[in-house]
Amino acid sequence: MAERSTAAVDVADNSGEQSLTAEADQSTADGVAKNRERDTDNDEAQESTGTEGPATTSPPELHSGHKLARRYRLEECVTRLDGFSSWRAVDEKLRRAVGVHVLPADHSRARSVLAAARSSALLGDPRFVQVLDAVEENDLVYVVHEWLPDATELTTLLASGPLEVYDAYQMVSQVSSAMAAAHREGLAHLRLNPNAVLRTSTGQWRIRGLAVNAALRGAASDTPQRTDTESIGALLYAALTQRWPYENDAYGMSGLPKDIGLIPPDQVRAGVHRGLSELAMRALANDGATASRHESPCTTPEELVKAIGEMPRIRPPEPAFTAPPDYQRTTYQQGSYGRPAASPRVTQPTPVPPPPLQSRTGKALKWAVSALLIAALGLGSWQLADALMDQGGKGDDTTNTQTTDGDDKNAPKPVRGKPIAISELHDFDPFGADGSEYPENLPKILDGDPKSYWQTSYYASSDFGRLKPGVGVVVDLGKAQEVGKVDVTFIGSTSVELRAAPGDAESRPTSFDSYDKVAEGSGTTVSLAPKDTVKTRYLLVWLTELPMQADDGQWRGRVADIKVTS
Repeated sequence: MAERSTAAVDVADNSGEQSLTAEADQSTADGVAKNRERDTDNDEAQESTGTEGPATTSPPELHSGHKLARRYRLEECVTRLDGFSSWRAVDEKLRRAVGVHVLPADHSRARSVLAAARSSALLGDPRFVQVLDAVEENDLVYVVHEWLPDATELTTLLASGPLEVYDAYQMVSQVSSAMAAAHREGLAHLRLNPNAVLRTSTGQWRIRGLAVNAALRGAASDTPQRTDTESIGALLYAALTQRWPYENDAYGMSGLPKDIGLIPPDQVRAGVHRGLSELAMRALANDGATASRHESPCTTPEELVKAIGEMPRIRPPEPAFTAPPDYQRTTYQQGSYGRPAASPRVTQPTPVPPPPLQSRTGKALKWAVSALLIAALGLGSWQLADALMDQGGKGDDTTNTQTTDGDDKNAPKPVRGKPIAISELHDFDPFGADGSEYPENLPKILDGDPKSYWQTSYYASSDFGRLKPGVGVVVDLGKAQEVGKVDVTFIGSTSVELRAAPGDAESRPTSFDSYDKVAEGSGTTVSLAPKDTVKTRYLLVWLTELPMQADDGQWRGRVADIKVTS
């Protein structure tokens, strides 16, 4: 097997570079200790990733409390090497945590770092940690980026074991799709490793350091797409096995045994999903050495996205049902409260309760109840006989004639405005990477609580960051019914369309073109009433423009309630 390149990935976690902050200071108030900006390369890793030698410029003398642009207050240094330093800082103007890379303006890589940061900022893809500012000022160059206190590095997640199959599938799907979008804009990462991949508290995967991390370390590649694809393969391999797919130990994981070559993940660990195992090998295969089972290698993120799309979709695991504990009677309920415990050798006779209602009062009560029942039966019989006699008299009246007319204007008409029960709700994201949009939160739409809601992922703008035309919720009415109006309550003013599947659809359509638009509107409480009669089983509430939510400042849709009436 051909020798495997290490250009795509970091191959060691023993650089020896120590943070300037003591161990006791690693736990911070905003929870960033688990999301520290780390760089764990050794010199061997740079032989194939860097085109420039280590910079000779001395790093600037900075300290905690130093302010950049009278705005960014440096709090904690998390990396200092190769003439640059990385900090956790506070944006005092917007009162939020940010990350900052700082290096001297005369550093050999200063110009390339500025160019990479500005190119990354123009991408504006929410799947990447966003560059907020890139400035040259007072003999310093600094790059400001988002800081995600609620996100956890893949390195930390793998410290406790391999990922579950669904989590690994989501990770490789989202990372591959994001990198394919970046390469379409001419941007590469070149340092995609477990420290650069983060999972947020909502389950979304985000990538840190697009283009910027490579520029800071002078990394370059003649085949950037192949380099990033092999890095994604290494991430998936590690997620499935908790092993690094090279001989060197790295990121807290053991490497593969020496002299055995690259073996598939399902041969490293039992129970690995075969489809994901083959996918990792196709991404890692290089120099013409396809690793197993005769599949063609994936050499670009776009090819990797296509290969994922051809796999059977891996669905989230069903929530485990925990049986409630057996009901335990208290001492008082058991009738032994305040009584001495009986000797285990002596069997105490169980007192037999007297027969019910055997007292004088009980007998009188029984007679009274019996009398009431007899009176009620007599009254009911008399009323029934009287009603039958009246009906017979009317039947003999020959002058009272009735006519039936099929076109009688007084015939009962179907009731309008009657509530229609919703059988099921399904998330609908046909233009997303995995086709899913938080299905676990759908029950909150029907729970009757106006403060609970189903929400979308967050995006860089109201038009879904120009990544997709929309997302929505499919409403299953259980059977085809005439729909008069659909009332939708949102958190924040939202633009929405009501779409309907054909009335004869026997199963829920999965393509967007299967639903026809019948109404549209915008606002926080929107009534969607079709102009023409619509008879269908499946309705699609399709969000087309998102509001910015006040609590987190992100563009996202939130649906609190859906009601359907005839």
